[in-house]
Amino acid sequence: MAENKRTVRRQAVSDMKRGLILEAARAVFEADGLEGASLRAIAARAGYTPAALYFHFESKEAIYAEVLQASLSALADHVAAAVAVERSAAARLRAAAMGFFGFYAANPRDLDLGFYLFRGGMKPAGLGRARDEALNASLEAALRPIAEAAQALGASRREADMLTVGLFAHATGLLLLLHTGRIRMFGASAEALMAAHVDGVVADLAQRQSKTGEDRSPPS
Repeated sequence: MAENKRTVRRQAVSDMKRGLILEAARAVFEADGLEGASLRAIAARAGYTPAALYFHFESKEAIYAEVLQASLSALADHVAAAVAVERSAAARLRAAAMGFFGFYAANPRDLDLGFYLFRGGMKPAGLGRARDEALNASLEAALRPIAEAAQALGASRREADMLTVGLFAHATGLLLLLHTGRIRMFGASAEALMAAHVDGVVADLAQRQSKTGEDRSPPS
């Protein structure tokens, strides 16, 4: 029993230290990016020596992957919560797409972290193939409610996937304009433009569905 208590206590301390390292790492990555960050800077911000970090993480890339994974998990939770309160397929599609946009509109630093998947992730080294694949799978999972709702509105699997890609591209383009301030050049609202685009996509699918009379449930 005493040994079990010591084990639990040691694990709690280890988890606390790991959490402090990840918190410090996120701040360093936000400031310097993956390429500019160093284990020394992360350790200093966390209050540890660089050597101490190796008790918890094997490399800077491993730390970045865990920070980004946490961000993508938060994105998925946000989208899922938005979709959960909607009953119709059209409303679910709209909620999923706007949930994705809204998360990154409110959290620009998470968008910076996520853009690793298109910048650093395409470099030969990246974070390592296994980590890159796992992170891309997490991003796909966060976007899945869009494709599922599109299929419920009559789109084929391929059509739903392409529709998701289109909405994703539209959202990221508007988010870049929003967070760089370039959207002001056009006197426009990024959110309103995104909502209008989503409404157009939903209307197209609903019109197709009305011709077929089908309303399939999302795939399990």
